[in-house]
Amino acid sequence: MSRPATLPAFRSVLKPLLTAATLLSSASLAFATTVQPAAPSAPAAVEIEKPACGGEYNLWLEGVITEAKAAGISDSAIAELHKATLDERTLKRDRTQSVFNLTFAEFSKRLISEQRLKKGRENLVKYADIFKKAEETYGVPGPVIAAFWGLETDFGAIQGDFDTLNSLVTLSHDCRRPELFRPQLMAMLKLIDQGVVDAGTMGAWAGEIGQMQLLPKDYLERGVDGDGDGKVDLRNSVADAVMTAARMLSELGWQRGEPWLETVQLTQDLPWENSIRTYRLPHSKWSNWGVKTADGSALGADDGDASLLIPMGRKGPAFLSYRNFDIFVEWNKSIVYATTAAYFAARLAGSEPFLLGTPVEGLTTEELTELQNKLVTHGYDMGRIDGVFGTKTRDAVRTEQLRLGMPADSWPTRELLEKL
Repeated sequence: MSRPATLPAFRSVLKPLLTAATLLSSASLAFATTVQPAAPSAPAAVEIEKPACGGEYNLWLEGVITEAKAAGISDSAIAELHKATLDERTLKRDRTQSVFNLTFAEFSKRLISEQRLKKGRENLVKYADIFKKAEETYGVPGPVIAAFWGLETDFGAIQGDFDTLNSLVTLSHDCRRPELFRPQLMAMLKLIDQGVVDAGTMGAWAGEIGQMQLLPKDYLERGVDGDGDGKVDLRNSVADAVMTAARMLSELGWQRGEPWLETVQLTQDLPWENSIRTYRLPHSKWSNWGVKTADGSALGADDGDASLLIPMGRKGPAFLSYRNFDIFVEWNKSIVYATTAAYFAARLAGSEPFLLGTPVEGLTTEELTELQNKLVTHGYDMGRIDGVFGTKTRDAVRTEQLRLGMPADSWPTRELLEKL
């Protein structure tokens, strides 16, 4: 094996290395005396994402508070938000809106009693000056406003027993429809901040307030001081409630001086596939297909196209609906509710009762759920399977009726269910 290097030889190698190290050390020391190293920084704060809905409540609430502050809402109004709580009763009502599973005949019979018709006509007389002012200003007839007033709160008598702030917090935290309710929660906080309502305001389970049951955003943006007292009080002032409802309907697109719904009778088979709410034709066309007025006389002259509305199929009640009917649908997306409200308004305006006819029995909620599932297997987009007879179900039913050679009146029956 090789021998180790001698000490002098090793030193001759080591000396240059030591000299270089000494120079490097001196340079480092000189640098350290001129540039002080920065003090150790604190660990960066980790930004925890605030969930738009659901999740841990306090973390979600922090996000709401941040949004409220950015919107300019005061600390005093935000303090009320801290006191709010989740309301299980609100969630239960949101999940079980069984009233909209009723047929039009059932729903309208429940909501339009002779007593309510009588009270509506009395209020049209009692508050004639206010209704006249509303129509002159916004073009909406008194019977239309009175119909919503009667259906929503029985003319102000029943405005709801839910804590509005709690309900809106609950529905905003819940992940079913936060995109709808979060803006309403912000609007409610602004109403509280401005002193328009207080934090203890009571209303409907979904956050609607007052005699016309308007959501906070509509209250905030469309509220009208109808009685001239310097404030908008939709809970206690009839004038404020009526004028605000008229403004809202006008801004939704109400056409001054035009009809909305007319009861008719059908005397012969029609091309039922044309009975689509948004498919409007002139009176002359419907007359050629055997559509007559409620008393059996001929339809009037063409004064605006109308669609045939048969909410319970070709053998049930029948109406011609005009473009103002769309505003009833804008107020409430349920066709059953919208048809009931429009019919109530027509009755208050002097129309005769609808003709029930002999409608084919509809499906139960369970059967309608089964039908929706079958329609999904046939390639239709049903959205949420809920057993509710909505627009998607109606359209799919009509298409399948045409395919199967059935009268395409969009009414789901057991016969259709069996054929699918």
